[in-house]
Amino acid sequence: MAKMTQDSSNNSGSNGTQTAVEELLDILDLEVLEKNLYRGRSPKTGWQRVFGGQVIGQALVAAQRTVPEDRSVHSLHGYFLRPGDPSVPIIYEVDRIRDGGSFTTRRVIGIQHGHAIWSMSASFQTTEQGLDYHMPMPDQPSPDVLTGEQGPKEEFMRTAPDHVRAYWSKERPIEMLATSFEHFVSDRKLPPEQYVWVRATGPIPGDPSLQAAVLAYASDMTLLDTALYPHGKKIFDRDLQVASLDHAMWFHRPINMNEWLLFAQDTPNSNGGRGFTRGSLYSADGTLVASCTQEGLIRRRDPQYRSQSGMPKKEA
Repeated sequence: MAKMTQDSSNNSGSNGTQTAVEELLDILDLEVLEKNLYRGRSPKTGWQRVFGGQVIGQALVAAQRTVPEDRSVHSLHGYFLRPGDPSVPIIYEVDRIRDGGSFTTRRVIGIQHGHAIWSMSASFQTTEQGLDYHMPMPDQPSPDVLTGEQGPKEEFMRTAPDHVRAYWSKERPIEMLATSFEHFVSDRKLPPEQYVWVRATGPIPGDPSLQAAVLAYASDMTLLDTALYPHGKKIFDRDLQVASLDHAMWFHRPINMNEWLLFAQDTPNSNGGRGFTRGSLYSADGTLVASCTQEGLIRRRDPQYRSQSGMPKKEA
């Protein structure tokens, strides 16, 4: 993977501060400590935990750094083992499990405070021709229809509660444009599906390995929230403990995060304090470029598990 620091510094704003995309490119540009050993940092967002997509993306970058350039990632499977601490770096240790004729396999462990917080296996393949098919993209409103002064997002933002409006107004490296915002302001049980257009909010270099890492980062956004739709619940509900448990991705075709992708999501099952979700990512022309799945914790909190302010306490 090409170094990214120079690109980020050249694109910084006139006030010298980084945009959200520039910071994302910066945190994906891992520091090399030793062979198979890398260090990544977290952005200064004020969050109590490291965003899961950041760990997925950084771990993928670490694995990519050890793989020949003639092969690209086709799948990854990982587990979130412990909450990440954004105040300290994450050390990524890569195990070169196998180098085959056309496939390469890597295992990556993310470590903080002497403990593993993330475990991932990733597989890479040389470019190969073969049978070609993908399911068609669901029929959903295009970003052009959804944006504008009369679009659903602008209407939603005018009436949404302050904390919900702040969530959607936050500057991010990935822009999200939902086709419906009812879930965020309603307790009504909704069909078990969600559709969100996503793209980078600034230029992403064309390096395929970097494009894959940015998509891996974005794939953790909104996915678990879909599991709450059938229950009339949302991530802002204080009586729920919501956290990603595992994540898997398959990369089917070339990715361009500078253009809109439709993130079509559904949730086939929830039970045992867990919710299972699936996602398909389509380019605007209807081509399926990637798929992902995730299971997450959607546990009801004990009412006494709160601070005096009424906000949920930080997890142990």
